[in-house]
Amino acid sequence: MRGNVIELAVAVVVGAAFTNIVNTVVKGVINPIVGALGSQNLDHYKACLTTCHTDAKTGDYTDGIYILWGSVLSAVLTFLITAAVVYFLMILPMNKWKARQEAKKPVDDAPPAPTEVELLTEIRDALVAQRNGSVSGSVSGSGHGGAGSVVTQKTQQ
Repeated sequence: MRGNVIELAVAVVVGAAFTNIVNTVVKGVINPIVGALGSQNLDHYKACLTTCHTDAKTGDYTDGIYILWGSVLSAVLTFLITAAVVYFLMILPMNKWKARQEAKKPVDDAPPAPTEVELLTEIRDALVAQRNGSVSGSVSGSGHGGAGSVVTQKTQQ
């Protein structure tokens, strides 16, 4: 799933072949169903925006401005079928497979690594403690019973 060039080339070739299948399904199955309402060829569905003259023999517009909404409908149907098949046969199973693979991985019981803010806070606290400790160390070193006396008291107990 890292974007391998060979996998991408295979996907393009399979996609082109699949588009041909979908176009055939639209023309062979969907268009006849729509043709039950009118013409089987969706390209014949047109709407005239201005005064259009039609040819008496073929029924085609000879002049004027017209919209080929049947061709647009056919393209939309082709897209929707392609998108549905790709989603249900490729994307959905791949997502389920990935979820199963993630569930099989062992759970890491280690605590999460500290964030940058937490690390900076610890460094600040350590610097403050070091500064305060050096000031109190000079006081305790002057004979007022500093850290050395605490150690001897603990060892005597």
